[in-house]
Amino acid sequence: MKKGLLIALVAVIVTVGIGAGGVAAFLIHHKNAEKRADSKKNDITEEQSEDMQNASAPPSINRPRFLEAEESTISYTPSVAPYQTDAQLSNVINKDYVYMQDEQLEKLAKNNFVVTGGRMSEFFETYEDNRYFQFPNFVTTDSMMHTYHLFFAMLQKKTEKNALSDQVTKMGQAMLDQSREQYDALKGSEWEDAALLNYAFFTVGTILSDPSVKADAPVAELVNAELSLIKAGEGVSASPLFNGEYEDYSQYKPRGYYEGDEQLERYFRTMMWYGRRNFSQESELLDRSALLMTLALKDSALSEWEAVYSVTSFFAGASDDSGYYEYMPIIEKAYGGNASVSDLAGAEQAFKQYHKMTGALEPPKINSVPFDDDDGETDKTERAKGYRFMGQRFSLDEAIFTQLTYSKVKKNQNEEQRMLPDALDVPAALGSEMAYEILKENGETNYPNYDEQLEKAKDGILSMPDLWTGSLYAAWMNTLNPLLTVKGEGYPSFMTNDEWTKKSLETYLSSWTELKHDTVLYSKQMMAEMGGGDIEVIDDRGYVEPEPELYDHLRKLTLETANGLKYYGLLDGADEEELKKLSELSESLCTISVKELQNEKLTDDEYELIRAYGGNLEHFWSETTKVMTGKEDNSSEEYPAALVVDVATDPNGVVLEEAIGGLSEIYVIVPVDGKLRVASGVVYNYYQFTQPIDQRLTDSEWRTMAGMVVDDNYELHMDENLDDKKPDWTKSYRQEYVYNNNW
Repeated sequence: MKKGLLIALVAVIVTVGIGAGGVAAFLIHHKNAEKRADSKKNDITEEQSEDMQNASAPPSINRPRFLEAEESTISYTPSVAPYQTDAQLSNVINKDYVYMQDEQLEKLAKNNFVVTGGRMSEFFETYEDNRYFQFPNFVTTDSMMHTYHLFFAMLQKKTEKNALSDQVTKMGQAMLDQSREQYDALKGSEWEDAALLNYAFFTVGTILSDPSVKADAPVAELVNAELSLIKAGEGVSASPLFNGEYEDYSQYKPRGYYEGDEQLERYFRTMMWYGRRNFSQESELLDRSALLMTLALKDSALSEWEAVYSVTSFFAGASDDSGYYEYMPIIEKAYGGNASVSDLAGAEQAFKQYHKMTGALEPPKINSVPFDDDDGETDKTERAKGYRFMGQRFSLDEAIFTQLTYSKVKKNQNEEQRMLPDALDVPAALGSEMAYEILKENGETNYPNYDEQLEKAKDGILSMPDLWTGSLYAAWMNTLNPLLTVKGEGYPSFMTNDEWTKKSLETYLSSWTELKHDTVLYSKQMMAEMGGGDIEVIDDRGYVEPEPELYDHLRKLTLETANGLKYYGLLDGADEEELKKLSELSESLCTISVKELQNEKLTDDEYELIRAYGGNLEHFWSETTKVMTGKEDNSSEEYPAALVVDVATDPNGVVLEEAIGGLSEIYVIVPVDGKLRVASGVVYNYYQFTQPIDQRLTDSEWRTMAGMVVDDNYELHMDENLDDKKPDWTKSYRQEYVYNNNW
């Protein structure tokens, strides 16, 4: 096994397209897994047995773990002498090549940087322009994190289309067949209704995956009612199948890169159905259904289920809810090691023992279930306890949101409830004082026990084992953490003021937005080239935003991505080579960053890497978009960086949207060989706003709103309130061009 990739239980190789060797490897694993489960069962002590009977310590099969923690070995001492730009840029050697309006020059001189504009389609464009015009490049962390996002989305999409989609269809059909058999066997018993529910549940899932499937007569009415609600996608409604329990049907609208791809839209809706529907432990009927589903899975589709679960967990993390790994040992304890459907009817004492033990399982950390409002005293995550067939995944950010919204956070003095979080809650819980101060200034902390809950979130984060190694999702978040460190003495002066701290927050939240966009299906959502000609040779040596730890984390993240997918047999040679190139680029930027911070001279090759940076970005963009669009030739106007994702839901009818609009240019005063110069690069343009629940935005809808799309008459239809959707705190270091008769 590759270093850095640990699989504790589920070392599954997806069999689609891999061949007999992969199938054999999986079958060997599956038999070993069953042996381990049997061994775990037989090792239960008499004391443990009594505890389980008392429902205080139900057993559990271990879930998979994927990445190995590796401490950073980077060592450096920041030693850049402080500097300040003259108001007229008189101490800047290339000031004559800078064309700005007075307001922009003022912010550039004051903060040693300024962000302008917001209409660029992709990162590489400005860097390539700079190379052509011999203007110094400023390599941003934004551009590198965006490039990783391109690879992550491309590789995940390729995996879903080439492997997981077929696996999910096969799995659903097998579970439907087994559930039908269970229903036939249990008619007339106390298990009939639970079996019928599962029969209908997997009929819905199978039809979502394969519309040619028809519902059988016993379940047709229930199935068609559910499918109608899913198709309409209008928001929170009572579920016909789940006895009127509420479900947010707007979640089934395909978003992210799933939009517009028929195969992936079916996959999206199917996995959303399997991931969201909760078989509540409070309900005896649904707890019976969970038991039947677990037995059906063991008997018919465990290999397919494990294949899908393990690969999606590698990308997005483990399920936040209880499922097969938790319920199977409980069933074996209550009914015996070889429990089957034939053992169920009449064995009510065994069911009571089972039901008591499932009640003692840990509740989910994130609530995604719509509940009727109450006095705010009931813990919604406790009420959300239950079984999910392919549960949506735990993420640190959504867990933080759960802790910092109603009803964990109480009503304020105006009887207002904090039904939606702010994205700044995440960096605040991770220790960012700037994020907290902005939240406080905006009144987001003015709720009883917000501060107390924030401290609990911080303590909880510190106590989480393997916090940053559970998945690529977690490792991506860890890669961003250096951006939250306030830069002090020894760092270049543009990094040592509050405005840069806020700009780094915008980078953090923008890359996090790309992460949420790429994993919208899986992540559980909280419910509260140079031209020719003779030209003057200009000193255009550029600069790298010096964040050594971030680049080092990104190098490791890229390697883990390649190693993990290669382990599963899901990485071809071309993609492996591209990930290797990205890892090497990250390593080079890390080395350059350390040199910059320690005032060490860069080599000619290192300056050339900065100069040609746009070409590297364009190459990576081109290779990934070929897969995403299915076309060889793409334009950045057709496939821009702008995207949107909803991250939290107020069941009263509103969702929180995070978005990236047209990209912005950043001008930075940097020291090179003891002299100051202006360098430019590209940064994210971050938005946060709310939308009606039945109008969750797709990328195409957002790009039109953001003025990134022209119609057939070459006209823009930009949202006239676009500027209001951008957080005010991001505007103090930005200065847009003011167009008038002189421009």
